[in-house]
Amino acid sequence: MATYREITSESEWEQALEASGDKPVLVLKHSTTCPVSAAALEEYESYLEDKPAENVDYLLVKVIESRPVSNKIAEDLHVKHESPQIILVKDKQKYWAASHWSVTKKHMKAVLD
Repeated sequence: MATYREITSESEWEQALEASGDKPVLVLKHSTTCPVSAAALEEYESYLEDKPAENVDYLLVKVIESRPVSNKIAEDLHVKHESPQIILVKDKQKYWAASHWSVTKKHMKAVLD
């Protein structure tokens, strides 16, 4: 089973963005107060428990608690902030993104497998 790592600082995000040149990064932007986001987190965890793509770094950003990080991701990737939102980053650029009810295990499998 793969696990995700929570990032809470802009420097952690900058390191992850830089590393995406070697290994794709999948980031879930999660709101701890939103039921839709709770469902998205369950989908993310379900994907990670069931044969996830191996050569991917899995990250989580809590958008309320780590607002500067969330904003920096939106700015760096030129993606409008939404929550919940999942973004696949390859070569320091957004490769794929989905938000709200589109953050599903099925979509992750389709993109990553």
